[in-house]
Amino acid sequence: MRPDIFLVYLLLRLFGLLPLRWLQGIGAGFGRLALKRGGKMARYTAVNIAITRPELDEQAQAALVREAMIEGGKSITEIVKIWGSGAEHALGLIREVRGEALFDAALASGKGVIIAAPHLGCWELLNYWLCRKTSMAILYRPPRIAAVEALLRKVRGALAPEQVRAEGAGVRALYKRLAGGGTVGILPDQKPRAGEGEFADFFGREAMTMVLLPRLAARTGSTVLFAFAERLPRGAGYRIHFLPAPEGLADADLPRACGALNRGVEDCVKLAFAQYQWHYKRYSADNRPSPYDF
Repeated sequence: MRPDIFLVYLLLRLFGLLPLRWLQGIGAGFGRLALKRGGKMARYTAVNIAITRPELDEQAQAALVREAMIEGGKSITEIVKIWGSGAEHALGLIREVRGEALFDAALASGKGVIIAAPHLGCWELLNYWLCRKTSMAILYRPPRIAAVEALLRKVRGALAPEQVRAEGAGVRALYKRLAGGGTVGILPDQKPRAGEGEFADFFGREAMTMVLLPRLAARTGSTVLFAFAERLPRGAGYRIHFLPAPEGLADADLPRACGALNRGVEDCVKLAFAQYQWHYKRYSADNRPSPYDF
């Protein structure tokens, strides 16, 4: 590990001693400041809220943007607690697991499990919980700074998932793991690369949607569950949710399957709307006008 990355690790360990409520409070302050400054994060959030909640008047939309910015700030600073305090200590912050029986049944079936975990709540804590229950591989794209991978392995410790790159050999590894009854985690709302997606409705507007997850489900017969870790108010901890996949997600017709995939993400988001990563340019696509160009 590079000296500068090791220093980051030591700082994480140090600041991880702070109470979760304090760290989330700092993050909330960052979110308010970012909203006041009106940068890209605030502008993209406002665009997405206007698209997804058109029934709200201007004042209500502004209030929701503010709430989403605050939650976005919390998601940045709470990671200090999740990574810095150690996996087992972080797991002690989970107060409730809803739908755990769905996950247990999927594991027991031996047909493989695909966890679709949107950019919602605290997904790093969800990874810890899943890896304590079973070994798991996650599809990921390498960080821009290669040395960060060593930091991730260090902070995740024994509860680190196997990281599979989003490329040919990695995808084949996912098929093999699922065929053997294993568990795989995928971000279902990650913007796919050119030629690897289909347009499908997402909160009333078409968004480019990955086809990999539906194809994995169709070819392996694995159970797909949606999951996320909801952030509870005032630093009280987290609540994990498991939801069944909507009908049609494994359909051979990819536009229908991608529509079901997005409905599954919507089902999760509706449970903790402001905790979704609304500053993500979900509706951008190379061959269509972008609502974020202004």
